[in-house]
Amino acid sequence: MEVDYIIVGLGLAGLAFTAELEKNGKSFIVFENNSQNSSIVAGGVYNPVILKRFTPVWEAANQLKIALPFYVELENKFNKKYNYSIEIFRIFKSIEEQNNWFVAADNQYLSDYMIPKIEHSKITGVISDFGFGKLINTGWVDTKNLLNDYRNYLSNKIQLLKEDFNYSDVVIKENSVIYKNIKSSKIVFCEGFGIKQNPYFNYLPMQEAKGELLIIHAPNLNVEALLKAAVFVLPLGNNYYKVGATFNWKDKTMNPTEEGKKELIEKLNSFINVPYKVAEQLAGIRPTVKDRRPLVGKHPKYANLAVLNGLGTRGVMIAPKAAQQLYNYLENGVDVDKEYSILRFLKV
Repeated sequence: MEVDYIIVGLGLAGLAFTAELEKNGKSFIVFENNSQNSSIVAGGVYNPVILKRFTPVWEAANQLKIALPFYVELENKFNKKYNYSIEIFRIFKSIEEQNNWFVAADNQYLSDYMIPKIEHSKITGVISDFGFGKLINTGWVDTKNLLNDYRNYLSNKIQLLKEDFNYSDVVIKENSVIYKNIKSSKIVFCEGFGIKQNPYFNYLPMQEAKGELLIIHAPNLNVEALLKAAVFVLPLGNNYYKVGATFNWKDKTMNPTEEGKKELIEKLNSFINVPYKVAEQLAGIRPTVKDRRPLVGKHPKYANLAVLNGLGTRGVMIAPKAAQQLYNYLENGVDVDKEYSILRFLKV
């Protein structure tokens, strides 16, 4: 078999890059062993405002200009709904936070999202003594169903191999790469935190942050906006809500824990006072980087090996632009933006 690209990993990074290849008529084969599930269990929220300090998210506007049409294309492709617009209610815990909200709402980069007033309307089941701030032009992507549909699509086209990728079987030539019986011009690694085992890119400063989520059933909550306080509460429909997320820098397993569940419930109970039941608990490992920027580029020695990784907690926003950056770099020689490029961690 001969293809233009071998892709290793099919989370959001791999999906975005293979979609870019399809759009440009490139052939490819994808290896996915389901060992990484951070994209599937992700919250999937896109929001250009850091809700802890009310500051702009890095590159958010530029990323969304590419990301939102990207998800529309996928919705049209599969005749499914993945992208849901939703308002965000940031619950205040003090007068100081109210004041900080007004200051931030004047920021030219945030004025399209932050409503410059305090909302005091009462929401049944929600504790909001200091009111809340409302954000618009925000939303979330159903990453689980999107990835499942995309994997089935590639599987039906015989472009997805559900098996481990063995680095020892890679043979690097001057203008090609051979992997077992597959010849390709390039390999792109989109493995999430699995990159730690990759002998070609394990020098990159990946930090694995485990995150846990709950799915709860709360018939008396009846909230249509995303709530954000100690944790987020995302409406899923039929009185089900996604609650998250934890950050654990020590536990590298993908198993849900009682500690994670307890933490989420304690934080949820700090601003929700209606009964609910935990329907499901999820866990995954986020591929994050110490400077919270993605990892995009070619290997410093082997030009036909590339990486697209490190999307962190905002993968739905970053992935489409990062994929475009990598494609234009590999195919057209357009340099990757400095803050995206792995050259900032060049191994000498």
